[in-house]
Amino acid sequence: SLAEETPMGRLGKPEDIAAAVAFFCREESAFVTGQVLTADGGFIL
Repeated sequence: SLAEETPMGRLGKPEDIAAAVAFFCREESAFVTGQVLTADGGFIL
């Protein structure tokens, strides 16, 4: 299955994406600009 082919061994959950989005909403990410965050469990290496 697709999940077994990912390094994480599972498909992403909504919480996984929400955590990534939450990072960019925090003050700690204020200096991060022009980035593309790939939240795919390592599927694309």
